[in-house]
Amino acid sequence: MNNRDASTEATIATTPSGLIISKTEALQSFLSTSINNPHLSPDLRQIASSLSVQPSSVPYKSLRSIWVDSDPSTRPPLSAILTGSHFILKSPQPREKSEELKARLRKYEEIAERKAYKELVKDITPKREESEPFSSYKDQLGFGLHVALTMFTGYLVGYATFRALFGHSPVMHAAGGILGLVVGMLVETVLFMIRTTSQDRKKTTFTASQIKKNQ
Repeated sequence: MNNRDASTEATIATTPSGLIISKTEALQSFLSTSINNPHLSPDLRQIASSLSVQPSSVPYKSLRSIWVDSDPSTRPPLSAILTGSHFILKSPQPREKSEELKARLRKYEEIAERKAYKELVKDITPKREESEPFSSYKDQLGFGLHVALTMFTGYLVGYATFRALFGHSPVMHAAGGILGLVVGMLVETVLFMIRTTSQDRKKTTFTASQIKKNQ
């Protein structure tokens, strides 16, 4: 085995993994004497050399391998080497959050912030009790049908009225229908203006009362 392979194995053996113990003077002395121990293989002597320069801790598995292969007649008891040592426990690494989880958490935070803001300003923000005119497709369709029905009704009323007044004159009948249609459209326009003005007045009154209440 060449020096590069020995160095690689020594690096792997001294990398903190498994049970880690703190270094004491007795443990440091054993490692120092193991560097030139002829009973050990070159790999173990290389590992002992690497462990001896580590500042405060050593892997127990590597230490035991060195002790087991040492001469039983000259090696110190393992209990004597470990006297005063203690286990070194590593704190677990925090789990990395995925990008999907981070995006979801940001979304929840934004929702929570908007909800908290609405709760904070609910007493000073006027509530929209009345919807805006034509604020939805349903309102627009309903208003259109109502106008068409009013104009058609006005046409029928005008047509019937002029027919009763002018006998069998088709031209006058049609003129009466057109006049009734125009009158119906004007009536619907006036009613729409009245409803819009009433809603605006209610909103202005409500806003003013809210401002006075919060002062």
